Amino acid sequence: MNKLTTNILILFFFFCLVGCTTNKQIDLIVYNAKIYTVDSAFSNIEAFAVNNGVFIEMGSTQELLNKYQAKEKLDAQGKFIYPGFYDAHGHFFMLAEAMDEVSLLGAKSYDEVILRLKDYVAAHPEKKWIIGNGWDQNLWPDKNFPVRDSLDKYFPDLPIFLSRVDYHAALASGKALEIASLDSAYFVDGGLISVNKEGLPDGILIDNAMQLVSKHIPKNQNSALLKMLRRAQDSLLSVGLTSIVDAGLTEDQIDALKVFYNEDSLQIRDYAMVMATPSSVKQYLRSGTFESDRLTVRSFKLMADGALGSRGACLLHAYHDAPTHGFLLQSPKEFDQLIQRLANSNFQVNTHAIGDSANRIILDTYGKYIKNGQDRRWRIEHAQIVDPADFSKFKTFQIIPSVQPTHATSDMYWAGDRLGPDRLKTAYAYKELLNQYGMLALGSDFPVEHFNPLYGFHAAVARVDKNGFPNGGFQMENAITREQALRGMTIWAAYSCFQEKKRGSIEKGKDADFVILEEDIMTADASKLRDIKTLRTVIAGETVYQRSK
Repeated sequence: MNKLTTNILILFFFFCLVGCTTNKQIDLIVYNAKIYTVDSAFSNIEAFAVNNGVFIEMGSTQELLNKYQAKEKLDAQGKFIYPGFYDAHGHFFMLAEAMDEVSLLGAKSYDEVILRLKDYVAAHPEKKWIIGNGWDQNLWPDKNFPVRDSLDKYFPDLPIFLSRVDYHAALASGKALEIASLDSAYFVDGGLISVNKEGLPDGILIDNAMQLVSKHIPKNQNSALLKMLRRAQDSLLSVGLTSIVDAGLTEDQIDALKVFYNEDSLQIRDYAMVMATPSSVKQYLRSGTFESDRLTVRSFKLMADGALGSRGACLLHAYHDAPTHGFLLQSPKEFDQLIQRLANSNFQVNTHAIGDSANRIILDTYGKYIKNGQDRRWRIEHAQIVDPADFSKFKTFQIIPSVQPTHATSDMYWAGDRLGPDRLKTAYAYKELLNQYGMLALGSDFPVEHFNPLYGFHAAVARVDKNGFPNGGFQMENAITREQALRGMTIWAAYSCFQEKKRGSIEKGKDADFVILEEDIMTADASKLRDIKTLRTVIAGETVYQRSK
């Protein structure tokens, strides 16, 4: 063996030695955990490695600790890890604003509403408008809509605008009506101005009529808006949410989000739907879709009808407790024209439909413009009341049901009054919708419902409220399994937004978004699910929330 050959062999063995003893440098290893990857096999692992914001490898604790040298090593101490939770239908701006308003959630009477308003006005004497949210007449002894008389008696000089819990009706004070020049009743397409015996507005505005007053409410400046959004974001991150669908934003709101995300001022991932108006459709069809690391704009939100609680949901037959069918917010012809226009674009179409008539109209119109084999992933938001003859259309036309399980357990006390026993059987029918399409995109509709995804998980699998009512569950034939519920709030939600290849599960090459919980939601007693705490929330490998000891 000559000298050159010897030197080559020495160098070869040296580099082998270095390769065997020097681990690759990465950002993070999480180990000693029970990890639900929510991959296609729903497999469990105990460790994963993260670099540059993505998962790079999964395996055993010892294997990954031996293979990599990480800047941060996180011993999960046997805790439970899931892909970052994805709320498939919420309202980020509405939640941010609600936190700055007078909360009327849970008020047991109109008198309690007035008391809360008095306390709020006394604590905020600088407010020029009093904005509130969350009242629900179904919780009151007489279950009747309130009128403005008491507002005018106690707050004669204050414009007041109080949204119902579903944000499809509002109570306005006389001063607010005066500012909006609403001194008489007139027809509102897709809405209602309620009147008293004298034919004058009594303060109740339903659906499209709400805009007549709400457009006069002063808008927040961007600096104040960012502060409000960040406060709302902190709440969302604290319950394990890493991605949300912002279900219907104005052009101004989307412009503000683009600024905030460009400045790295927000962390949560936001799939923003554009609220479809003549102006927004014209603008976004011209400018096209938008996608950055954390903000995506590639869908339009349409509103077919109102809400069941305010009798604005459009039904095939009259309400069981009132001589009305509800109403559409636009005519079927207008929906047809708009959906046809959007069908010729790259944008996704997502439509709010509560009543069985609204669902039928939208399903049939979707089916008219979706061509066989197209991967459009058009969605129906809520799909709350569906006629038995229409369930199969979700499969036939490949329409994604985007549902909110806590609506079932919030509405079950009075939904039968609105629908009667027969229609109630095909309302909140999540299992049947899942059987038809094969997936459900699960959300909360926050702030209409609480933003904690475990509340929705609990409602989906147990079909009971926070107190365990009713015994045995509400229409348990439409409960879904825990695996299905977890998929619905992770990978299926991501799929409904065309994002299943980059988030929604813990797999190599995907965004390193995950949540660590103190207990295992897949095995914990159902009565404990709502109380399980989030220990840590991580987006792109960065801890964005950590529970204090």
